[in-house]
Amino acid sequence: MDTTITSLPKSVEDQGAILTKLRSRDSTAPPIDPEKPSTQESNTSTLDKFDGIQGKDLEAGYGEFCPQKEAKPTETRIERLSISPSDDDTPDNPNLVAWDGVDDPQNPMNWPNSRRWSHIGIVSALTFFVGLCSSMFAPGVPQLMRQFDSTNEALGSFVVTVFVLGLAAGPVVFAPLSELKGRYIVQHIGTVGFTAFTIACALAPNMEGLIVIRLFQGIFGSVGITNGGAIISDIVKQEERGVALSMYSYGVLFGPIIGPIAGGFLNTAKGWRWVFWVLSICLGVITCLSFLIWRESYEPFLLRKKAARLRQETGNLALRSEYDSDLPPRVHFARGIARAICMLIFSPVVLSLSIYTGLVYAYFYLLFTTFTSIFSGIYNFSTDIVGLSFVGVGVGFLIGQIAFSNISDRLLKSLAAKRGGGFKPEYRMPPCLIGAVCIPIGLFWYGWAAQARAHWIVPLIGTSFVGLGNSIIFMSITTYTIDAYGMYSASALAANTVTRSIMAAVLPLAAPPMYAALGIGWGNSLLAFLAIAMMPVPWLLFKYGERLRRVNVEKFTYI
Repeated sequence: MDTTITSLPKSVEDQGAILTKLRSRDSTAPPIDPEKPSTQESNTSTLDKFDGIQGKDLEAGYGEFCPQKEAKPTETRIERLSISPSDDDTPDNPNLVAWDGVDDPQNPMNWPNSRRWSHIGIVSALTFFVGLCSSMFAPGVPQLMRQFDSTNEALGSFVVTVFVLGLAAGPVVFAPLSELKGRYIVQHIGTVGFTAFTIACALAPNMEGLIVIRLFQGIFGSVGITNGGAIISDIVKQEERGVALSMYSYGVLFGPIIGPIAGGFLNTAKGWRWVFWVLSICLGVITCLSFLIWRESYEPFLLRKKAARLRQETGNLALRSEYDSDLPPRVHFARGIARAICMLIFSPVVLSLSIYTGLVYAYFYLLFTTFTSIFSGIYNFSTDIVGLSFVGVGVGFLIGQIAFSNISDRLLKSLAAKRGGGFKPEYRMPPCLIGAVCIPIGLFWYGWAAQARAHWIVPLIGTSFVGLGNSIIFMSITTYTIDAYGMYSASALAANTVTRSIMAAVLPLAAPPMYAALGIGWGNSLLAFLAIAMMPVPWLLFKYGERLRRVNVEKFTYI
């Protein structure tokens, strides 16, 4: 329970009552009787000192008041990551600024459907083009290397994967910034920066310059992925998020699939620079639409802004929202960065989900490294149509999206009604169990079908199972994270995105030596065995997730 003092009583009698409560915790301290003048006089300096801890945690204040007793944080639970009102932050407090009732139209949860879905559409479109940028350029790498007289294949691969490293670096800054300054300004910084660096890619003078530009392109593009899920949590109720997140996930998952297909034809027809020009034009349209349509959606920022406006209008400096703090912005920003790192290190839920998502996402990119060699080498696909080998994964993604959007919210409501106790994030996990089974099936199927040189449709069917599993796992984990961490879902998603992007950038580098040593059959089998080892993760979270979210909470202080 939050014991933050927001308005310390100024009378000696009231202060004495509070001191009596505090000192009663220490068996060696005699009680204070506020009715006795002698006691009041003897404690004048003490009360002055106590008056200085206004706005602090009572336990921390007690540590200053009674230094013989070590101060400890009142709350060290990870639940503090989801702010809840303190005892003083109740409707009975006349100085508490909140929404004007449950139907307040200024509350993003009460926005009209047209505004909510326009925001979801912009976020989904931006995320889709982030996915396109990650892979659409890949078919043009040989042409790029010839133009810049480079024979370094590692450098050619890095010019593609460095974008994914940018996706890992960006959330560390943009996630806490969105929780401090709101989603609006951060989203605009991301879209403008992403568009600008995409244009710069089209004008890159050499390979080294393109690598640096691609890194910053990924950093600014990460805003769409990191803030997208958080924005959906701002404006869509928990029991309705399945459909919204399914639409958002289309961009995350289908962008990297459609990218190589479209990029192959565009590179052949117009050259690699036109890939970035086409992307720049599309991103320019999205940026203009976002400036026309976008509104701030982050509740703590909106209520802090409302409280500041009312203080100025009324002259009542005691007015505040439950999210107001006297800490300087730089401290809040540092805490935001620390929050994402601490969630990744100390929360078993965030850590396990980040590793699991990173593994299946890395498989997604790792398989891409084999498609060209397998389907052009074994099945004699031409350069123009080798991109069509990604269709199998795309079909699996589509099936997963449709299935998840139709069953997720229904299953959540059904389990809540059956078990009672309202909606729980763990009710998002059952579909993930299906996805966990599909991944190893698809890897075994694809690897051994290609090894046996079966008809080209057979390994493609195997890749569709990988796409199906990847799609369901990604959406289940994203929805679970948003439901579990609420307004701080941006930090939790940032931890997930950083881990996922690093693994997606690094693990594919191991593909060539692995397949050279083991072959396509046993190489994919090794990946499948790792996926089998991770299969218990969604089941454990469904069964024990609520308990696991409280493991090692003593490592957390309020961030």
